[in-house]
Amino acid sequence: MSRPHTFTPPPCARVHPLRTARGDFAVLEALPPAEPRGTALLLPGYMGSKEDFIALLEPLSAAGYRIVAVDGRGQYETEGTDRQERYAQGELALDVLAQAAALDAGGVGSVHLLGHSLGGQIARAAVLLDASPFRSLTLMSSGPAQVTEAQQLKVKMLGDALTTLNMAEVWEAMRALDPPEDAATDGEGLRRRWLRHRAAQLIATGRQLVTEPDRVAELAAVPLPIHVLSGERDDTWPVPLLDTMAQRLGAHRTTIAGAEHSPNTDRPERTAAALVSFWDGV
Repeated sequence: MSRPHTFTPPPCARVHPLRTARGDFAVLEALPPAEPRGTALLLPGYMGSKEDFIALLEPLSAAGYRIVAVDGRGQYETEGTDRQERYAQGELALDVLAQAAALDAGGVGSVHLLGHSLGGQIARAAVLLDASPFRSLTLMSSGPAQVTEAQQLKVKMLGDALTTLNMAEVWEAMRALDPPEDAATDGEGLRRRWLRHRAAQLIATGRQLVTEPDRVAELAAVPLPIHVLSGERDDTWPVPLLDTMAQRLGAHRTTIAGAEHSPNTDRPERTAAALVSFWDGV
């Protein structure tokens, strides 16, 4: 998961509910100082939330874009259910299409869609259902199919723990394994976010991460500009695998120096500059 250093939005942003045909979704929305040049919808990854994009909000909105980062169903401040079937990838993809429709960003083909990690695979599923609402697709640190074997093992262990322990107990177990460098992040914010996630959402989406098929050929057939962005190291999908995926897609490719699986929090200024460059080019 991404580990934002703060859960406090910058002055350019506000938290509010986005009303859609599929319910309300908590969003962080940042507006540019003048008329927006475009709207971007940002989807977080596994165990993540809209706050994962906090460090991107100021530079992206200053560049003229309206930025809407969302908590998916059952993530942090968006309500969910204890029924795992409600978090099937197809259901989450329909949520994304409803969110795009609710943004009222100027009609067909008006929303730049970005998904980080798991969010990228949900974004891909949404585009494969209906690409018409979108102007472009950015897959951030999100690979062609299932995660690496080592990550599959971690996700399975978490899923097993969530079936026997409560959320607070699982949190304490995870924090005991954290590396020292993660001490700089907002530990209380991370804990608060974790406790508000639905266990059913984590179990169901974790299952998706370890079973996701390769759908790159399907996506390559969609006439939509695509951007594959990642750090220079990634233990969830190896960077050479992301390079090959970008080639298969005929996609624009960006590698952020000094970043790993979460360039949005590792190197936000460089990541924002790469996103603006791609969106401007589109």
